Amino acid sequence: MKTLGLIGGTSWVSTVDYYRIINQRINERLGGLNSAKILLYSMNFEEFKPSADANEWGQIADNLLSIAKRLENSGADCILLCANTPHMVADSIQQNIHIPLIHIAEETAKVIAKQKITKVGLLGTKFTMEQPFFKERLSKYNIMTLIPVEAERDFIHSSIFNELGKGIFKNETKKKYLDIIENLRNEGAQGIILGCTEIPLLIKQEDCKAKLFDTTIIHAESAVEFALETTS
Repeated sequence: MKTLGLIGGTSWVSTVDYYRIINQRINERLGGLNSAKILLYSMNFEEFKPSADANEWGQIADNLLSIAKRLENSGADCILLCANTPHMVADSIQQNIHIPLIHIAEETAKVIAKQKITKVGLLGTKFTMEQPFFKERLSKYNIMTLIPVEAERDFIHSSIFNELGKGIFKNETKKKYLDIIENLRNEGAQGIILGCTEIPLLIKQEDCKAKLFDTTIIHAESAVEFALETTS
């Protein structure tokens, strides 16, 4: 079994789910007392403080790269950034390490493409919704991306940092998310990407008619497949 290198803490609330899902899936596959081999670096999210300006992410990229290298040097066979937004700098990190970085948008695109879906709505931080790093991965698989209108994007972004990332889940916030999802469905979205690893803690498949793609589960299950791959 390969060793997974996880960079979490962004936020710890969803990092818990990564740890749980990966270990559950490993045990389901292997049985007994089997669990995953994981090296986890949990960041202090307060120090992460993503800049509102995407051009000012240089220091964040350097910090994440430093952590990735520490995990690589400690024996990790791959790197997972346990959140969507840090994938803004994933390509830069990948270019400077010698082990694969399992990209959350790439893995999500693969899952959506297998279901023959060609148009999706994307929810997440403003970085995830507005910057190209996620949408470009979807486009490679001929998947068109719809995002909410500006006021809705502002609401989602604010709720992630002021509520969900702190483990606060309000009924009124949930209702607003469901309204936004319905708006995207009315625009033609065949599915909705929960492109922030805290959103699936608020919105579940049984809450709405839209097909939901939970990036936390997709990313974690991709890590399990990597961990259990055998080399010929």
